[in-house]
Formats: sequence, structure tokens, C-alpha cells
Amino acid sequence: MENNALELEIASLQSSIQSVFSELHRVIVGQEEMLEGILIALMTKGNLLIEGLPGLAKSLAVSTYAKISELSFHRIQFTPDLLPGDITGTLIFNMRNESFVVEKGPIFANFILADEINRAPAKVQSALLEAMQEKQVSIGKTTYPLPKPFLVMATQNPIEQEGTYPLPEAQMDRFLLKLEIKYPTFNEEKVILDQKAVDKEIPLNPCLSLPLIDRLQRVTDEVYVDEKLINYIAKIVYATRDPARYKLDALVPFIRYGASPRGSLSLLKACKAYAVIQGRSYVNADDIKKIAYPVLRHRILLTFEAEADGLQTEEIINRVLQGLPVP
Repeated sequence: MENNALELEIASLQSSIQSVFSELHRVIVGQEEMLEGILIALMTKGNLLIEGLPGLAKSLAVSTYAKISELSFHRIQFTPDLLPGDITGTLIFNMRNESFVVEKGPIFANFILADEINRAPAKVQSALLEAMQEKQVSIGKTTYPLPKPFLVMATQNPIEQEGTYPLPEAQMDRFLLKLEIKYPTFNEEKVILDQKAVDKEIPLNPCLSLPLIDRLQRVTDEVYVDEKLINYIAKIVYATRDPARYKLDALVPFIRYGASPRGSLSLLKACKAYAVIQGRSYVNADDIKKIAYPVLRHRILLTFEAEADGLQTEEIINRVLQGLPVP
């Protein structure tokens, strides 16, 4: 697509994007980063991990997205006794025909809310990993494609450790973004009290149609990224693996493993989607610096020394960004 044509199409999409956020804010107060992050995941066909304390509208945000898009939605409550077949489905023996029939599980939906994902055991995580990465599910000896679009939006509670299973690094890497949800501000808290004091259903207008999602995904792919910014992304990710190469020797004792190449691709894709949301047909350095945090915070493993010093991945990313020259 020619650049002028791309600019015009992105400009024409702005009213639709604003309608999506306006409709979401009829139910969700604040939480801009989370609402933007879910749309970015949808635009890039990615998966999303949302971490936050109970009661911060994580599940509500995902279900509201499903309502305004009229796409299928399933919520799966993860528990330690969950089995892979409870998610993917299973084979059931039909006594009349003396044959097995497929009973598809709740994973067969456009939006999957994996609630408290870190409560699921390893076999369930493995089944979910195939769905997230391959967009397909194996039941018996047959593989079934999942509906399009397909997004897993998982939540986890950062303070509860009892009865939880830390997510494998391979699965963490499959999440495009990890969003850390904070408490609402004082003024947002007052708005919540005003709006939610009376428990009533808020009617929502479907404004995120499948054709609109297709347009957003197609336009996101076309967003221009300058070669200097591609190098900047590569340097940021490489600096998490070998900080000494960029004269960030102070970080060497704190980083056990850096981000994978999937992290580089995720940063590039997410920046393109963010640029579209901002109404631009190109990515700038500020986009990269903003999106680097949710893309990389779950992809950097810290050493015991970093944990002993109370150092978080946020600080590692911050130092990397400060230590690299902006093109």
C-alpha cells in the first residue's frame, strides 16, 4: 500500500478506534494501558498476560471487549485439578454407533479468558501452549484449527503463591505483552463509586466488527518502520542478553537470561499497532520506548543477586533505554 493511501486509511480508522474506547469506558473506569494493550494484541494476533490484584477489572475488560465485538467468548477458571481435556475437549464413546465422537472444549472461541492461569498444572499449560502458538488443538489423533481471530488473555494474581504453578519460560515468551495493572486513582475511585453503586446492566453497542478487526490487522502490517528504528529495536533486545557490548557493564551481574528473538518481533509488531492507535502510518522512537516495558518485562530473567537487591525487570529495561542512543 502506498504511503499516502495508508495515511488516509489510518485516518479513516480513528473514529472507529475512538468508538471502541468510548464504548469500553462505559463499563471500565480508567485502565487505559490495559484497554490499549488488549487492542494491540488483537491487531497483532498476539496473546496477552494481565497481572494485577483482584478487583481491578481484568476479567471485566476482556468480557467487555467480547461484547462489543460480537465474537465468541469463553472464560476458563484455572484450578490445580484441571485436566487438559477440560480445556481442549475430549473423545466420547457413543454407545449407539459404537464409535468415538469429539466433544470440543471451551478453547474453541475467539476470546479466551484464562483466569488465574498460574493455578493450572504443567499438562494443562502444555495444552494451552499449543493453542497459543499454533492456533490449533489436538484431540485424540486429530488436529483441529481454532476460530479466527483467536486470542488468549490470561490473568494472574501477583500476591498469591499457594497452590500456584509458575508459568514455564517457553509459555511466558508466547505472550506478546505483559500488562501490570495498578490501583485506580482517587478520582477514578470516586467515579467507580458513582457508576457502580447501583448494580445494573449497561447496554453496549457492537462497534468492533470482524471486518474492522481485519482492517486493523492489515493496516498494522503495513506501518512503516525506518531501518534505524529496526536497528534500535535489535540493540534494545540484544542489550538484555549482552549488556557489556553496549557499555552497560553494571547490568551484567543482574541479568540471567535476556529476551529471545520472539521479543524483538513482538516489540516491532506492538509498536506498529500502537502507531495506528495514535493515528500514524509510521513508528517513532517514543513508541518503542513506551512499548518496550510490556513487551520485555516477562522476557528477562534476573539473577539471585538482582532479586536480593530488590531490582525489578522494569529497572533493567529503564537502564537499557537510558544507556542506548536514540536514533
